[in-house]
Amino acid sequence: MSTFFPRNGKEYIPRIIDATIADFLATFGAVCVEGPKWCGKTWASLNQAHSAVMIGDPANNFQNRELAKMNPGLILEGAVPRLIDEWQEVPSIWDAVRFEVDNRGTKGQFLLTGSATPNRKGVLHSGAGRIATLRMRPMSLYESGDSNGVVSLLEICNGSADSIGTGNVELQQLIDLIVRGGWPESTGLPVERAAQIAKSYIKTVIAEDVNRIDEGVVNRSQEKMELLLRSLARNESTTASGAVLRSDMEGIDRETLYEHTVADYLDVFRRLFLVDDQPPFSWKLRSSIRLKQSAKRHLADPSLAVALLKATPKKLLNDLNTLGFLFEAMVERDLRIYCESWGGELYHYQDYKNREVDAVIEMPDGGWCAIEIKLGANQIEEAAANLTKLRDALVRESTDLAPKSLIVVCGLSHAAYQRPDGVIIVPITALKP
Repeated sequence: MSTFFPRNGKEYIPRIIDATIADFLATFGAVCVEGPKWCGKTWASLNQAHSAVMIGDPANNFQNRELAKMNPGLILEGAVPRLIDEWQEVPSIWDAVRFEVDNRGTKGQFLLTGSATPNRKGVLHSGAGRIATLRMRPMSLYESGDSNGVVSLLEICNGSADSIGTGNVELQQLIDLIVRGGWPESTGLPVERAAQIAKSYIKTVIAEDVNRIDEGVVNRSQEKMELLLRSLARNESTTASGAVLRSDMEGIDRETLYEHTVADYLDVFRRLFLVDDQPPFSWKLRSSIRLKQSAKRHLADPSLAVALLKATPKKLLNDLNTLGFLFEAMVERDLRIYCESWGGELYHYQDYKNREVDAVIEMPDGGWCAIEIKLGANQIEEAAANLTKLRDALVRESTDLAPKSLIVVCGLSHAAYQRPDGVIIVPITALKP
């Protein structure tokens, strides 16, 4: 992807979500871009804003924040779209924006960014129909320049596949990408330095953000928060239940925890956009297939799991099982970013006949494609067999259930191609939306 310079003179790396933000600004009075800290929300929004106010700016003893608390309307005046960064620090801004959108009656008035969600966004009104919400994630490999983008996910989901060489990929390269993560500040850094960003992220969340989100209302244990994060890292890319997470925490801490305590902590992590679980695929209309309704656990970026597990590139090279789960997390992060840009949704599949598929993309037209994720090229045959077995079983029940395409996303492959059985093989380092 090309690089250009926005109005503030700093280099901006285009993001896939840019087009969606522009489209939403043309459709709604205001757009709220939410996501984890440091994922690039502010820069992406500044790139489309004509004026901005930073609520967290410490200048003049946090003057912007104090003004917003006294009268939120004071910070809304300015060229539109007007960016209000970290609006959640003064939750009443939400209602002020909704009111002003109604008052002006025109589109594209405000851009809000937030790295946390208050318990109640709107005291008076939800903002439905006035304020559209978008979820932004850390950078995909295509955005960071680590995928050459010679294969379109949309095209292969629609069954179109040309054979093409995609270049050699080394295992160490994939490990480094996982450890580095998708944080914009990490791009271009040596992997050892990039790893410090994820470690710092965890420390900041635990020491500051967790208790700030409900400041003065709930006092949560930082130690237990860290235990839960470590359990989430250990169970990355699995469907571990809340009971499993609680058992992990009790095993380490040797203290009995209540189920509602773990549920409350998980809710906090969701509101901080620290977790990004992958929901189960649900059949529409008349299917009689019974599906397990467990979400697949994901942290916002695989680099966070690496930091919590205290893993290093060398340790991961010697633990291919753990590496496989982290590779799956990186791929599913990218698949979600890619498919959401054209209206798709990412799920996983698991039923009571022990049939599983790593990822399912539901297309805007209601069709779907099944995806297996494998680190090594030597696993392609097994993955393809699993996909064709599932396809054949579903077709026997009803041709309406047939997937539009079967895909294996691989790490160590140097080509994209379609097999005689119809399964499409593509390296993650060749994908784009």
